[in-house]
Amino acid sequence: MSQTLTARRWRRGNHESLLENIRQFTPNWFAVTMGTGAAFLVLNALPVSFDGKALLAQSLWIADIGLYAIFLLMFAGRCILFCETIGPLLRHPLQSMFLGAMPMGLAPIINGFVAFAAPHLGAPAYQIALNLWVFDAVLSVVIAIGVPYVMFTRQEHSLERLTAALLLPIVGPEVAASSAGVLAPHLPASPAQLVVGAGYVLWAISVPLAFAILTIVLFRLIIHKLPHRELGVTSWLTLGPIGTGALGLITLGDAANKAFAHTGLHDVASLASTFGVFGALLLWGAGLWWLACAVLFMWRYRLEGLPFNLGWWGLTFPIGVYTLATFALGRTTGFDCFVHIGIVLAVALGALWIFVSCRTARALLHKEVRFRAPCLAQARAPA
Repeated sequence: MSQTLTARRWRRGNHESLLENIRQFTPNWFAVTMGTGAAFLVLNALPVSFDGKALLAQSLWIADIGLYAIFLLMFAGRCILFCETIGPLLRHPLQSMFLGAMPMGLAPIINGFVAFAAPHLGAPAYQIALNLWVFDAVLSVVIAIGVPYVMFTRQEHSLERLTAALLLPIVGPEVAASSAGVLAPHLPASPAQLVVGAGYVLWAISVPLAFAILTIVLFRLIIHKLPHRELGVTSWLTLGPIGTGALGLITLGDAANKAFAHTGLHDVASLASTFGVFGALLLWGAGLWWLACAVLFMWRYRLEGLPFNLGWWGLTFPIGVYTLATFALGRTTGFDCFVHIGIVLAVALGALWIFVSCRTARALLHKEVRFRAPCLAQARAPA
């Protein structure tokens, strides 16, 4: 009898603990899937062959799908079971920014269907990727419009407290645009043309706004110096829209050249391909400046010490997309210097991903990192 009662109490305790974790789930956990996605895409694009490379990249892709599914279910559970907590999330000036991590975390998974599933499944893999891409594109636009609108009307911000995290809800559409360039060459002509056209629209929605925010971030750094050390890793987020923007121009240019090859827009598509390389070079150069600044910032922060938090995953995705853009430039221009720089960046990304993954696992084990929503800190836990 006592054993049955104990088992019931244990199950009830676990059930309540799960519900509380769902209630406290925050979208910054999707940054883990962003970083892991960047890692397996860079590994797959690495122009160096070694035993187990393809298997390792595919395994990381499968693991990323599992993580994304868990996080998506938890966030959906919070929206359904604890819908009253969504208002405080949207009004929170930092946590709401991480809603942009949801579509950005899905984009590498879509690319993985093209790279890893299609050789085995064929056309069904491309269809799954297309369906997911449509969902991802719509979600990214909704967040890119909705979060700034709430920012303009409900949130309170001050210049000294602004960080590059403002980029997170804005960058999603251009990440979807780069995925459009990866997916379109594997689709029939008509869907490919629609995907490419939509990709350019998504790119245009995101990149100009991202550079406007970069200007604000630069002004804030001049006036108020570096952010607090707990937000120090956000310095790397500035590299994300630049790397993804460059990558999107190259992939969309290649896809446009194929999708409109036998149409009246062939000349325009050829121009888009040429402009893609030229524009990517310009963006890559701009990213080089922000990369150097981020490295110097980290060197400065080492004197203060950087406390570990989930924001450390913010280092992985920007470096990853910038590395992919570097490899793409090396492939399209034929300049070996891009290949060598890309390999150095890829090695740095691999070491960083391993380090952050181990620190995250250790922090979870010792309960240093847990599901906790800052916007609910003053809220009373449910009975």
